[in-house]
Amino acid sequence: MTITRHDTTSTLNLIGPSLGADLITMVREDYWPEITDAQGNRGVEQLAAFLAVAATTTEKVTPSLRVDLFWHVFVLHTKPYADFCDALGGGFIHHFPDRNSGHNPEEGRAAMRRTVGLIREAGYRTDPEFWPLDGAADCTQSYAGCSDSPVSK
Repeated sequence: MTITRHDTTSTLNLIGPSLGADLITMVREDYWPEITDAQGNRGVEQLAAFLAVAATTTEKVTPSLRVDLFWHVFVLHTKPYADFCDALGGGFIHHFPDRNSGHNPEEGRAAMRRTVGLIREAGYRTDPEFWPLDGAADCTQSYAGCSDSPVSK
């Protein structure tokens, strides 16, 4: 199944409740022990929106720290992750860690603002708990640490 119009419901259906629950469990066990089920469900939703945009834009997008936690555990589910990427219609979305680019808070906030803008333009809702545009701590890690790969699409 390839979705032709991206929206929260159709994109989330590509992940499904069972895989979503597993992603939440892994985030809880590996990174964020105090995450609630409600936060986890919102995290899966924000991940789906981020990846839908990453699949369809030629611009570099970068996740927030919290969205990146969900991306990390999703990538470990190689077959469902590859199927999800295929269904989005933009090819495999590679995850590129970049530990050498430094941690510039201003660049991090600017990258997150660009990404949030693209997510909203695509019709998705952004959750401020997962996209903290004003806080340096949560927004610089992924700018300096992880991004998608628009050039390899």
